[in-house]
Amino acid sequence: MDKDLELTTRAGEVDEIAAQEAIDDERKKTEHAHQGGTLERYINLVSTVNFSFVLQCSWEAAAVTFQFALSNGGPASIVYGSILAGVGTTLVVTSLAEMASMDPTVGAQYRWSATFAPRWPRFFGLMQGWITVFAWICSCTSNPALISNIISGLVIFNNPDYVPKQWHTTMLMWAITLLPFFANFYFRRLLNPFEAIGAMLHVVFFIVSIITLVVLAPRSSPDYVFKTLTHEGSGWDQPVVAFGIGLLTVAYPLTGFDGVMHMSDEVKKTRIRVPRSMIFSVVLNAIMQFAFMTTVLFTIGDPSVVAAAPMPIIQVYYQATGSKSATNLFVIIICIIITISFFNVFASVSRLIWAFSRDNGLPFSKTFAKVHPTLKMPLNALILLGVCLGLLAIINVGSTTAFNAFVSLPALGGYISYFIPILFIFMRRLSTKHPTPIPWGPFRLGKLGPFINFAAMVYILFVLCWLPLPSFRPVDRETMNYAGPIAGFVILFAIGDWCVSGRRRFKVPVLRRAEYEY
Repeated sequence: MDKDLELTTRAGEVDEIAAQEAIDDERKKTEHAHQGGTLERYINLVSTVNFSFVLQCSWEAAAVTFQFALSNGGPASIVYGSILAGVGTTLVVTSLAEMASMDPTVGAQYRWSATFAPRWPRFFGLMQGWITVFAWICSCTSNPALISNIISGLVIFNNPDYVPKQWHTTMLMWAITLLPFFANFYFRRLLNPFEAIGAMLHVVFFIVSIITLVVLAPRSSPDYVFKTLTHEGSGWDQPVVAFGIGLLTVAYPLTGFDGVMHMSDEVKKTRIRVPRSMIFSVVLNAIMQFAFMTTVLFTIGDPSVVAAAPMPIIQVYYQATGSKSATNLFVIIICIIITISFFNVFASVSRLIWAFSRDNGLPFSKTFAKVHPTLKMPLNALILLGVCLGLLAIINVGSTTAFNAFVSLPALGGYISYFIPILFIFMRRLSTKHPTPIPWGPFRLGKLGPFINFAAMVYILFVLCWLPLPSFRPVDRETMNYAGPIAGFVILFAIGDWCVSGRRRFKVPVLRRAEYEY
């Protein structure tokens, strides 16, 4: 019996959500007794909020990648793009949070696509599953790639004679990947302290960074920050295109909020806590990202010097403090926060792989659908994820361009995975002929739902217009953006899997109306 249910029962009260959750868990244990087992609920409210909040670490990610926006769009793209990305992502997360309240499941998008698809639910469920799993596996490469770039930048900063090699980055990524891999063996024990430390650093260091830059750094003019739209350096002559490509620098860090949904089977009172933590994380991270990036632009000093630096944020801190020791400390703390975020991402993706395997979405599903009886976690799925990351890191040895495509794929795949279930729930809202009503959860958008869903889809389509474009022209094999072709290959692969064996193998569970009533 769930502890939340025990406490409310002893107090003479009936917590309907906790009670229904306990009943649902017992049913799942029976249904999945011969499919590898189920996960247990132990994550409380504070850890749920901190998990989602730290997983995004948006201002830190924008801080170490904003050099790409300096060439495309410039300051105007960063400032106004942060506002647009904040509003747009809030619309998206609100739409998905409503579905998370209806059906809080580890599979998230692929289960919702199957639930609300107007036709062929299993086909759309399998397609969505492959897209989401592939996008999130590639997303795991983003954290070690960022961390390895930070480490390389710090080495160059302290030792200008150092010349980094591509295999150096691969070795660093392997070493960095081992940290969350082994840490996740003790996920239950490390969860609370890790999330507390991560959330504290995420907020405190944000405040310290802004104060340091405002007090010590040189000032830029308001015209530079709010009126400078750069489009000459990248080869894109059209300002609108340059703005759109630059927007991705501040839009991508705000994605990944669905990571906490993949922990749904381990969160207590998940129908309330997961939607709230998702929205809280996006709103607060969007505000922090906008505030930090605006501060950086006002204190950037000489933009040409900063843009030419191996890691521009290092140069920004150094210009402000004039101290290598202080600069190293600032950048190392950013590195620590991104590492804690990697711990969360690793846990989230392993659960997603486990859930997709439990529904027979992957080859050798029985192996990856098992829950370790002692660790109470999907160990085989965790190992599969670690192997995939190790193999993806090898690509960097042969081609940095090809590897960068895998880093940019999460944004493309992620936005596609958001769009499909939002489109289906939007169509279901407008349908008057569907035989069953929508199984609403505790969090409901009400009459604003169709408008929020529509606005979210418009924002997603706008961002998807720019994601496949290369950052620089002329386009050759070194500047080509391979994210679009790779995403197309994944979709074709999923269709092929459906035709070969997926239509017989894949069985996605959908929410039953009788389970929950609100």
